[in-house]
Amino acid sequence: MVHCPDCGADFTSDSDVDFVEMDASTGFFAASKRFYLVACTECGAAIGSGVAGAKS
Repeated sequence: MVHCPDCGADFTSDSDVDFVEMDASTGFFAASKRFYLVACTECGAAIGSGVAGAKS
């Protein structure tokens, strides 16, 4: 079983996490276009992230 590191909630289905899409408006990663964040639905803690796409 997988648990949230912050609140200890169990992740038993895909509805237990939120997949949030953000854009590169901050300019932190100049080559990236979209960022994805996986967050706990109970407390909102960031569980993981990734980068997809490149600026055209």
